Amino acid sequence: MERVNQTNSVSQFILLGLTSRAEDQRPLFILFLTIYLITILEKLLIILAIRFDNFLSERKVISYAGCLTQMYFIHALGNSDSFLLAVMAFDRYVAICHPFDYITTMSQCCCALLAVFSCTFPHLHSLLHTLLLNLLIFCDSNVIHHFLCDISPLMKLSCSPTFVNEIVMITEGAVVLETPFLCITLSYIQILITVLKIPSASGKHKAFSTCGVHLIVVVLFYGSIFYVYLHPVSTYTVKDHIAIVVYTVLSSTLRNKDLKQCLGKLMNR
Repeated sequence: MERVNQTNSVSQFILLGLTSRAEDQRPLFILFLTIYLITILEKLLIILAIRFDNFLSERKVISYAGCLTQMYFIHALGNSDSFLLAVMAFDRYVAICHPFDYITTMSQCCCALLAVFSCTFPHLHSLLHTLLLNLLIFCDSNVIHHFLCDISPLMKLSCSPTFVNEIVMITEGAVVLETPFLCITLSYIQILITVLKIPSASGKHKAFSTCGVHLIVVVLFYGSIFYVYLHPVSTYTVKDHIAIVVYTVLSSTLRNKDLKQCLGKLMNR
């Protein structure tokens, strides 16, 4: 069999591009050039932020005002979560225990009032503790053994007496924390009593699966908060960091819709 000697006669290729219309090529070029320039600008901004902001470097420094501001928003938003969890528990209580009265009880006006209260009152609570902390004097060490500004580590650094701060934290703080927790507990006790009266196993399973993830979030959230804030400042240790991560990061993660669906599927097995 005779072998044919083939040579490569193609020296270049033609790219057709996204479109063959000449009038579309200029707008597409401008679009992709803009996207590319924005990407480069974002990278440069990240480099500049790391270069000029020492908070992102090895030496982590935050100003006094910045520290108080951070602490204010941490407690304001954290307590808003606490009250919203109580509102969610009450919503489930009405839906399961009094389904025929749900529309009238959880009216649009009632839901709006509960939401406004849950987002307003925690800011007043946080403002009180921030103002009390601002009255303290810091004269010795300025090293906070924490990854954020919080009440306990700052009180531990204070040179002035912290008796008033501790009393307010144990009394007013306990009321702010325990009131929504008691509402949640009473709501779930009533839910449990009602669910146990359901004759069908599928009905019970559906009710428990609906409230299961929310109950896990409540236990982790309040368990870690009570551990951190309802004990004397003198007993504060670095181990409390783990508990703070639980209620600031883990409990919020469990409220993610996709994660809740996955946990629901696991509970249904």
